[in-house]
Amino acid sequence: MHKTILITGGAGFIGQHLSRKLVTEGYLVKVLDSFSSQVHGDSKDLPDDLKSHVELIRADIRDRDAVRLALKNVDSIVHLAAETGTGQSMYEIERYYSVNVQGTAVLLDVLQNDITLSGKVESITVASSRAVYGEGAYLCRDHGLIYPDQRNDEKLINGYFDPYCPTCGNVLLPTVTSESAPFKPMSVYGLTKQVQEQAVLMYARTQGINAFGLRYQNVYGPGQSLQNPYTGILAVFSNLARKNKTIEIYEDGVESRDFVYIDDVIDATYRSIAYSEKFIGAMNVGSGISTSVMTVAEEVKKFFDSKSSLLVTGAYRSGDIRHNFADIKMGSSLFGYEPRISFAKGLQQFLTWASGQSVSNNELYKKSVDELISKGLMRGG
Repeated sequence: MHKTILITGGAGFIGQHLSRKLVTEGYLVKVLDSFSSQVHGDSKDLPDDLKSHVELIRADIRDRDAVRLALKNVDSIVHLAAETGTGQSMYEIERYYSVNVQGTAVLLDVLQNDITLSGKVESITVASSRAVYGEGAYLCRDHGLIYPDQRNDEKLINGYFDPYCPTCGNVLLPTVTSESAPFKPMSVYGLTKQVQEQAVLMYARTQGINAFGLRYQNVYGPGQSLQNPYTGILAVFSNLARKNKTIEIYEDGVESRDFVYIDDVIDATYRSIAYSEKFIGAMNVGSGISTSVMTVAEEVKKFFDSKSSLLVTGAYRSGDIRHNFADIKMGSSLFGYEPRISFAKGLQQFLTWASGQSVSNNELYKKSVDELISKGLMRGG
């Protein structure tokens, strides 16, 4: 018998790719999605290649009746439904809590209390985030491993962007962040992802089912929204480069991220669904390599042969971190996860795809920046 998988938020970037993988592997797939205009624009349906293969429930994750319907005869759940955007979360606080936390609460409450569903679901995979770590792990040359608190505004406004050792004041050097790092979210988004993850893992422990809190790093690839200004810098930079507009780079451009290609994310997520042994816990899903924002901007400009200038502004956003790259040994040890797509190769594939898409209206990005500035959440520069 084919197993049935419910993907909440399944009409989004990761959800569509995962749906294709699951269908190919012979699973039955249900998708519950509200088709938020920020993510989907005017689209209210799945792509043509998925329509005939996926059962779609158009509804909000907070709609209890819709969630109950979606959960009928489901063997496993992949919980992707969430508002995303570190900067936006710092002023759209109620919305982020409502969708991310309350939505997860509705999902688990129905699972717990609807007797018609009792004992059916075997596993839950929840899309967590590296944002739960905040800055994550760093090294002090004198005091070893440090998990720094949020960076100091006084230093940031004066152009000192690196975290410092709280004991000796040395500049800290980034190192890989493992799943054992403490929770130190520095944005509302990060905090809500922590609650999502921990609520799912707690539920799984009480029910004796499998649960994976996959702490995705910076996911990118073809199919990513180019219209949503909160998607990430690759979408923003590619839109600006194609219009030959100035690409503004925050801080000093040395800040770095762990970019993980969508195919690798789908591989890890699929492995969590298919895993036949017992597991309840969190796991990093990344490339294990950091790439600076300046490097990204330079590569995007080069690919499009753009006349865009690269402007290092010195501005910084509340809730942003300095560096990150993940320790991915757990996934490798548990079920053989190994990222296969280098950033150089993945970036070429993403930009090749983006070059065939419509260029997004830059006003959406400008509006998102103006909102941050007006609310005192972007300073400097």
